[in-house]
Amino acid sequence: MSETIRENDARLTSQTSTSSRFWPRWIPTSIDHIIAAEKRLLSVVKTGYVQEHVNIGSGPPGSKVRWFRSASNEPRFIHTVTFDSKPGSPTLVMIHGYAASQGFFFRNFDVLASRFRVIVIDQLGWGGSSRPDFTCKSTEETEAWFIDSFEEWRKAKNLTNFILLGHSFGGYVASKYSLKHPEHVQHLILVGSAGFSSDSDAKSERITRFRATWKGALLNHLWESNFTPQKLVRGLGPWGPNIVRKYTRARFGTHSTGEILTEEESTLLTDYVYHTLAAKASGELCLKYIFSFGAFARMPLLLSASKWKVPTTFIYGFEDWMNYQGAQEARKLMKVPCEIIRVPQGGHFVFIDNPTAFHSAVFYACRRFFTLDPDNEPLPEVKRCPNQERIGTAALLTGSRTTIQV
Repeated sequence: MSETIRENDARLTSQTSTSSRFWPRWIPTSIDHIIAAEKRLLSVVKTGYVQEHVNIGSGPPGSKVRWFRSASNEPRFIHTVTFDSKPGSPTLVMIHGYAASQGFFFRNFDVLASRFRVIVIDQLGWGGSSRPDFTCKSTEETEAWFIDSFEEWRKAKNLTNFILLGHSFGGYVASKYSLKHPEHVQHLILVGSAGFSSDSDAKSERITRFRATWKGALLNHLWESNFTPQKLVRGLGPWGPNIVRKYTRARFGTHSTGEILTEEESTLLTDYVYHTLAAKASGELCLKYIFSFGAFARMPLLLSASKWKVPTTFIYGFEDWMNYQGAQEARKLMKVPCEIIRVPQGGHFVFIDNPTAFHSAVFYACRRFFTLDPDNEPLPEVKRCPNQERIGTAALLTGSRTTIQV
């Protein structure tokens, strides 16, 4: 069951606002603000779309758990945007990362919708989705929060045989979902995916030494106390939007590793990001249960690589701080087809930094799902060349210089 979003959805707004009359003035946001900011951001997208709230019920069927241990039995919703597509197009479902929402893919929708039926969601507790009280107390419960809510969303949308793309933390969730429900996923695309590194790899030595300093000890304490960046934005109240503005202009402007945002894009994204970060804390509180300080997975995906059942493509920007070597190690253990694509002039948000090369990488990863139409632009040609890193062969996507390790 789903419902197209109206101008005002009091039921969802009530989940974000608090009973205090002081708090909404201090933090000027709500679910309505998020949806409105999303519409403004999507104004730069030419492809038609539908926004909807997909009802996922109050908890997994047959379970007493209510997403999770919430005192309320009211239905929860996953905010969903579906873009217009050509009949027969393969379905691409996209999951955002931590401290993000589906609107971060705004630079990609037009091009991807030319070949896919694109569906993007805000995970439970993020963006425009319901934000239940987060009371999970373990890694297992926290993973179930995201995996089971996504599965209920899939059932409500009556989806099978789709391509699943996850970015960063969304890649972790997509991977865990594919391990539990491989029968529904045709192909897995992990973009700058988190979760493949553990605190036993080389990087952790630096983190351990840093943790021994007073600064490291303080940051580790804040991490284990579940102090999130969003709490800082909320704490600053009416000054929060200015902090977010400085971040977006720096990350996607001054310090961009690729194509910087236009003034219009920067303004619209800043507005959207602020409202998604400042709304009621919910899904963000997963952080300490999924990762230890330094973003090392408490239950690394590397340990499950031999159980992988879905063909997988990894995509990383050349400047991504996320360690792609974990994907290389996982690939050695996988018994399914696996590729690793590295995109130049791209950081952790490679789909914003270098959208053209990112699109080429996604099309290449999904080439077996396309029936080429001579009236459309053909897929990028692949030129084989020796791989200096000694990981199979390397390929260059013509025109994008995207390195593919296959």
